[in-house]
Amino acid sequence: MRRWGEKPYYSFNYYLQQTFGCKVYKVALNAGMSCPNRDGKIGTGGCIFCSAGGSGDFAGDQKCTITEQIEQGITGTSKFHANAYVAYFQAYTNTYASVKRLRAIFTEAIQHPKVAAISIATRPDCLDEEKIELLAELNQVKPVWIELGLQTIWEETAFYIRRGYKLSCFEDACSQLRKKGLTVIVHVILGLPNETKEQMLATIHYLNHQDIQGIKLQLLHVLKGTDLALDYEAGNFQVLEEEEYVSLVVDCIERISPEIVIHRLTGDGPKDLLIAPLWSTRKMQVLNEIHHELKIRNTWQGRILEV
Repeated sequence: MRRWGEKPYYSFNYYLQQTFGCKVYKVALNAGMSCPNRDGKIGTGGCIFCSAGGSGDFAGDQKCTITEQIEQGITGTSKFHANAYVAYFQAYTNTYASVKRLRAIFTEAIQHPKVAAISIATRPDCLDEEKIELLAELNQVKPVWIELGLQTIWEETAFYIRRGYKLSCFEDACSQLRKKGLTVIVHVILGLPNETKEQMLATIHYLNHQDIQGIKLQLLHVLKGTDLALDYEAGNFQVLEEEEYVSLVVDCIERISPEIVIHRLTGDGPKDLLIAPLWSTRKMQVLNEIHHELKIRNTWQGRILEV
């Protein structure tokens, strides 16, 4: 029976402890980027679920320097008594700029004495050869993780959410990143409109066969000011109930390859923007229910691996 600390899956906390040997906490940053899905290169509305903050509603203030944001993040999380930090470039598309600018901001973060690694949220269609070379160079200084917002493997859903790139684009970017030794983390949204449980689990099965090192499972949030909110209010789809989501996450955990680090089991929606599901604001309760369900299913004794 394989165990990762006290959990039956490869958790992010366990990975951090084993990798850095101390308590590590993430600090979310805003580098003032845009997105090709917003500025007209691909589209103007962004992904259908994305808020005006570009998924960086909890990130730092872009008016501040990267160093200032890191320092503010460290101060704001002092109660967690972390020994080191991951500088998380979260808002918008964080490789959507010139290589010169990217070098400056990423180097500023990676040189901070309390930063153990940097994590960069981006799109696979914003990773050309020159940018990947820069990321590989920085990866020789401290670990560099690249977070790709895949969300789903199903093209019909991808078109609906206005993802703006084909699955083949993700595969190519993942391959190029891995050739340079970079860590790849993939975002998956559970509960996208009109996707069945079987389709969501098929996305997990697909990712088990890709060369990725981490996965984030994210509950679909309906936020004010998004086109998704208009569809929701028109009654075009329903969000998952808490019990449904807990069961679905455990289904995913049981199927995710044991070599893949699970960085997230749910997510936070800003309370002032969140329309649904409101139960998701009780994050610790949801996490406790997930772990309770794992015990009920006796997942500690075995895992379902579709390989």
